[in-house]
Amino acid sequence: MAARIDLTLDCADARLLAEFWKSALGYVDEPPPAPFRTREEWLAQFDLPDDDSADDGAWLCDPDGVGPRLSIVRVSEPKTAKNRLHIDVRVPGHGGPGEKWARIKAESERLVAAGGAVLAEFEGHHMVMADPEGNEFCVAAASA
Repeated sequence: MAARIDLTLDCADARLLAEFWKSALGYVDEPPPAPFRTREEWLAQFDLPDDDSADDGAWLCDPDGVGPRLSIVRVSEPKTAKNRLHIDVRVPGHGGPGEKWARIKAESERLVAAGGAVLAEFEGHHMVMADPEGNEFCVAAASA
């Protein structure tokens, strides 16, 4: 059986990035693990520093349970280099290259409106973008 993965994204503002990635991926806030009713209750079981709070993190999941969970965690150090691992946002749909490129462009424009930025355009294939904190990701068509 293959292992499942979760992704963790370090950040300065977990709430900001959570809203962006929920919009980008169609994800929702993940409920706290049972038997906890809130993230605050869940976090209370750990020996965390006094200045840590539930607002320092966000936990997102695919509402269909297909994609990996995404944890977004505030860290004190700033981003200093290009990501070694990045997310590819795959735009669904079929059609010829022109139709696929139009969907990629439309999704990129939507994500710019949500706070992202276009870094590079590889016409007909994919867009390299950054989230509001500069984490790189790509927008491309879904595989057939």
